[in-house]
Amino acid sequence: MKEKSSLTPEDVAAILNIAKNTVYELIKRGELTAYRVGRKIRVDLQDVEAYKKKGKNLESTPVNIPATTEIPTLQLEASLEGDSFSPSPRLVICGQDVLLDILARHLERHPNGTYALRHNVGSFAGLLALYRGKAHLASAHLWDGDKGIYNLTYVRYILCGIPAVIIHLAYRMQGFYTAKGNPKGIKTWQDLKRPDLVFINREKGCGTRVLLDEQIRRLGMDRRQISGYEREEHSHLAVASAVSRGEADYALGNEKASLQVRGVDFVPLQKERYELVMLKEDMDLPPFQAVIEILQSQDFKKELQGLGDYDLTELGRIVAEV
Repeated sequence: MKEKSSLTPEDVAAILNIAKNTVYELIKRGELTAYRVGRKIRVDLQDVEAYKKKGKNLESTPVNIPATTEIPTLQLEASLEGDSFSPSPRLVICGQDVLLDILARHLERHPNGTYALRHNVGSFAGLLALYRGKAHLASAHLWDGDKGIYNLTYVRYILCGIPAVIIHLAYRMQGFYTAKGNPKGIKTWQDLKRPDLVFINREKGCGTRVLLDEQIRRLGMDRRQISGYEREEHSHLAVASAVSRGEADYALGNEKASLQVRGVDFVPLQKERYELVMLKEDMDLPPFQAVIEILQSQDFKKELQGLGDYDLTELGRIVAEV
């Protein structure tokens, strides 16, 4: 092999007589310094020689990545074409709104972006995945009924002291789905007390369920008195569909789903903040900077405006560092 000062991962693998996947592991762990040229990874020959001289066992796993490396501290993928990443790395984005699907698509096209894996879970599950290192971004719309604020309280406690950044996505309206024409006259949170109504609930841990339980607590109710409270579905569309089929009199969800399901009306109750959370330590890495740039771009905002039913006045604004 012809020596050169700038080496591909394949070159490094040949020099060290190891698998190419192991080279990516060494880079990810910070044992081998690397840098990007566009979407490609390069290693200087002198850094390979320095690694060889250290005589490190390839199974060692240092926990700190040197500040000089430009490789994000994320899972590096070995599915490549040539020596370009495809993708590198993948970001896991937790949340259930179509807005996040659009974000993932824009991220794939961004010069510093990457491919994203979407995990459709509720706010609690998403924040727990972020805390456990199983996700890189998580959306949240968790209401603190005592303070009258969204997300800040939950992010602080679920992430258990790990610094995080909260970025605003959109305001959405939450309310009751009812049968067309609202024949039961459902209008306010007080209607949760009515014994003649059958409810259908969302799963534990999602933002809609948290909002419901907080309102029940504030009303001083016993949730077991709500007929149908124990029956759960895992999306806005699922509960709206159940109402349209007559399987329940009402359900709680966002306005957008009511426009997608025939035979339901929407009773607006509360405007919520829908926001994105990332770890502060990741914020300066290229893929995360790409996310922020996308959220603050006019192209992204225009596409969301085309969908309607979002208040985007604060889209992309960093609202808190926790």
